[in-house]
Amino acid sequence: MRFFIVDDDAAIRFILSQIIEDEDLGEVVGELPDGDQLTASSLNMQKVDILFVDLLMPGRDGIETIRHLSGQFLGKIIMISQVESKELIGEAYALGVEYYIMKPINRIEIVTVIRKVMERIQLEKSIQDIKTSLSSLLHLENTTGQAAPVNEKRIADIGEFLLAELGIVGVNGSRDLIDILECLYTYEQIKTVEHHFPSLKEIFTKTARKKLGPSASQADINREMKASEQRIRRAIAHSLLHFASLGLTDYANPKFENYASKFFDFMVVRQKMRELQEDPSASFAPTKVNMKKFIQVFFFEAKRIKTDT
Repeated sequence: MRFFIVDDDAAIRFILSQIIEDEDLGEVVGELPDGDQLTASSLNMQKVDILFVDLLMPGRDGIETIRHLSGQFLGKIIMISQVESKELIGEAYALGVEYYIMKPINRIEIVTVIRKVMERIQLEKSIQDIKTSLSSLLHLENTTGQAAPVNEKRIADIGEFLLAELGIVGVNGSRDLIDILECLYTYEQIKTVEHHFPSLKEIFTKTARKKLGPSASQADINREMKASEQRIRRAIAHSLLHFASLGLTDYANPKFENYASKFFDFMVVRQKMRELQEDPSASFAPTKVNMKKFIQVFFFEAKRIKTDT
């Protein structure tokens, strides 16, 4: 991975560079003491994957720097700051920051966050490769009039693509959603779910049994079911926050238009948008979500994509 660091504190830039080098995470290809000299074109030319940006800088601060790069910089952004303002943190996340790290920086936290962002980058690259391959195959079929030979796309790959669209790739609970998707897809081969969708209890039971194996005790299955439900609930809340932030930034965004009302009751999305508009710290407030609707739509949308491709 290729990193770029923007911070007015030379000591912070040095520490970050040392951590990246010591942990063999990649290379730091450049650094600046202020955001006013930073451009998306220069970052893209240097093929920067991850950009560290300080919040408080004397020229152009971190928030303004991110706004300046918005829609142009192709990499991921991690913000670092000593400011604990929930409003500023909420604004940073709304602008697309992957993580917000508080100073003084901690080596373990830095390494953990970088590795999570690296995993997300690799996953998004895989998803893009899938989309490119599908597009090429469809183009070949259209131009030759014959179906191109291709292995059937796994439902899990389509699920990963959907997770990226929903803003929860790599989020805790995303793996559980893929497990449920695979379980439902297998279940449908035996019994259609179109008119009789399994209850949440049935879904979580089947998924937990498949994950833990036939020798698992009922107590272990119950624990796994409860833990999985909690993880998924948090992931869904994260997706709701993602779309509410997206809607506030660009109401006409195609992803917002396509997915927000499909996966959520739109009144819930509008309410979250109002909360964020009135108080950015509302992003941390718990939100009641319709888990069964989300899982149903996730399954049927993945199945539709699989059929279309």
